[in-house]
Amino acid sequence: MTSISLDSAALASLDTDALVIGVTPAGAGAAPAAGAEDLDRAMDGRLADALGALGATGKAGEITKLPTLGAVTAKIIVAAGLGEDPSAEDLRRAAGAAVRSLAGTARVAVALPAASAEAVGAVALGALLGAYSFDSFRTGGDRKDPVAEIRLAAAAEHEAAVDRARTLAASVKLVRDLVNTPPSHLTPEDLAAEAGRVAAETGLAIEVLDEKALVEGGYGGIAGVGQGSVNPPRLVRLAYTHAEASRTLALVGKGITFDSGGLSLKPTEAMDWMKSDMGGAAAVLGALDAIAKLGPKVNVVGYLAIAENMPSGTAQRPSDVLRIYGGKTVEVLNTDAEGRLVMADALVRAGEDSPDLIVDVATLTGAQLVALGTRTTGVMANDDDVREKVVAAAERAGEPSWGMPLPAELRKGLDSAVADIANISGERWGGMLVAGTFLKEFVPDGVKWAHLDIAGPSFNKGEAYGYTPKGGTGAAARTLVQIAEDLAAGIL
Repeated sequence: MTSISLDSAALASLDTDALVIGVTPAGAGAAPAAGAEDLDRAMDGRLADALGALGATGKAGEITKLPTLGAVTAKIIVAAGLGEDPSAEDLRRAAGAAVRSLAGTARVAVALPAASAEAVGAVALGALLGAYSFDSFRTGGDRKDPVAEIRLAAAAEHEAAVDRARTLAASVKLVRDLVNTPPSHLTPEDLAAEAGRVAAETGLAIEVLDEKALVEGGYGGIAGVGQGSVNPPRLVRLAYTHAEASRTLALVGKGITFDSGGLSLKPTEAMDWMKSDMGGAAAVLGALDAIAKLGPKVNVVGYLAIAENMPSGTAQRPSDVLRIYGGKTVEVLNTDAEGRLVMADALVRAGEDSPDLIVDVATLTGAQLVALGTRTTGVMANDDDVREKVVAAAERAGEPSWGMPLPAELRKGLDSAVADIANISGERWGGMLVAGTFLKEFVPDGVKWAHLDIAGPSFNKGEAYGYTPKGGTGAAARTLVQIAEDLAAGIL
């Protein structure tokens, strides 16, 4: 992974390959932001003129490169647009975009405005996330290695903020790597094994239920979804405990390692990115990895509900009835609405840990993309205050989200003629909210709960932007860490 360190030396004197500075709008052009003063002096005060000649405007997301022509040791300057009055997220995105644009460069110094610990942490995290690359299956060609070394121009007193950024970046990298791994190399057993590796490295307690234990234990949702695949399902339970904790958070993640739709087969164009359908479970695993290292005073239990949804002679059929853990029955009207089935088992099981709050995260519905697009997570809850606080936690973590309702009238559409509930509604409208309404049925009475639908945000099919690469994004991991910290602090 890319290394990062603090350096308080003058920017112009740093022995590095490239210098990253911030720029803000100034009239019709751009002006260097705080942190680039000595570089401007080294260039005889002509930096703004050079940026203007290249058409730089300083707007957020803009990247402008210019040669130093020997004025300083570095060969190139990268000016990252910050926009007006940049927020912590603006700093993260600017740092990420700049470092991402320097792939193939060994050493980079970053000097964005970073006077506070929050700003230093934002720049450090954005830079590390921007340096991400998934090359496990590349054999060469036009491959460009990510930046190897980042030197962050900031005071040494902010080392703690950089340490936190390292931890969060490693967590997000883990999630991205898992989401990007092809299903041929990430079966349910493989994902459970990866959870075992993380547990061994961090001291998390772990329990893994295999296909036999799932059937014997009455986990009809996970067993039913997984029965059509030659790769059998798993349920993983991870636990972090703190000696001074008085509250417990339960996290539940959807882990469909590949979703063909089952017998209700998906169209071809909707299937090629379904390796990402385990993004929720990956986010829970990544969050627990970070939580174990950051050490908040809260107990956290995580469940990874893992299966592969495939069509075969043993697959579940539309009109089958499954008995979920705890006894409630579900009529399966569409086998492509499988995520809610595995999540139902895990939600009921999570209730046995007597949590103060359950948060589930899943790439659950295409309706989320229709409603909120590819970058904004839908947040639903059984408590309005919890929903708004989870949205606020996500925003502070730098992950866009939006609170959504769970209208009571949607429950009637899930009525079944033969079981306690059906897995889909007879109407097409409000699909994201219907899925949330289904999950709510399996939350224990009296337990506060929030549901994060990350179907769009978990996988970027478009071009890279800011610190977000093409492919797996690592969505929700930082939000889950923030929620754990908020619960520990009494904010949630």
